[in-house]
Amino acid sequence: MKKRIITAVVLLAVLAIVVWQINTPLFVAVIAFLSAVAANEIMKCANVKNKFIVIAGTAFAAAVPFFGSEKVLLPFVEAEYWGNVIHAVPNVAFVILLVLVFLLAMLKGYAYTKFEDVAIAVFASVLVPYGFSVFVRLRDMFENEQFGIYLIFFGLICALGTDSGAQLGGMAFGKHKMSPNISPKKTVEGAVCGVIFSLILNAVAVVLYNVFAEAKLETSAIIILLLCSLPISFMGMMGDLSASVLKRNFGVKDFGKIFPGHGGVMDRFDSSLFTIPLTYVVALIAFF
Repeated sequence: MKKRIITAVVLLAVLAIVVWQINTPLFVAVIAFLSAVAANEIMKCANVKNKFIVIAGTAFAAAVPFFGSEKVLLPFVEAEYWGNVIHAVPNVAFVILLVLVFLLAMLKGYAYTKFEDVAIAVFASVLVPYGFSVFVRLRDMFENEQFGIYLIFFGLICALGTDSGAQLGGMAFGKHKMSPNISPKKTVEGAVCGVIFSLILNAVAVVLYNVFAEAKLETSAIIILLLCSLPISFMGMMGDLSASVLKRNFGVKDFGKIFPGHGGVMDRFDSSLFTIPLTYVVALIAFF
């Protein structure tokens, strides 16, 4: 417990610094670091033995967030210049090239590399980092930067608020197991409490946003966000359960040990990798 508390305090301090520097390349660098570690954790848990694939996949995962927006290197590199760089070659071309490189690595190391290793490496090196890159995409997608930053916190509240509410609600009211074969401690009552708790937290957050933000949100936008928080929060729980299934398949308790007492990056961001991209989808449809 002591280790968990110390880690939590350190993480809160780091989070405060990241939030303070959210409009600088430091934020992007932190997202890139988390992306790389998460990809590496998945490949290590899946026992991908081809070191070249692991190293190349980790490096690719670190690069993905830097291609999420033209503004990622401001104020050191102009958005127009970096935009020309990242749009010079379609992103899908890099993915195709990475897959081909992985397949060639499989051929060279056929004795200890399976096609399943390549498939897992592509998932870990492309899809998971793309989820992390949405943090950057949300931040920079609107002219009103405050709204983009608010949407990041909206997605995080849907994940973390639901998780906390579900845990507390399950302890207080839990009777019916939601998914006993995957996560025995989760209950239907806890899940309902988690979604409601997330809704309440998001309601408080949007009120605070309208108090402090320069451009206020209209009532219609607030209604859309609060209604969308319900399915997004639910999908956050599905992200947590999906990660639990992966860990069972891999035969591990935690994805990693980078956060003592709390596991790895994937253990902390499994729900967020569902809620943040879904928040991005809502933003594209409703506000962009």
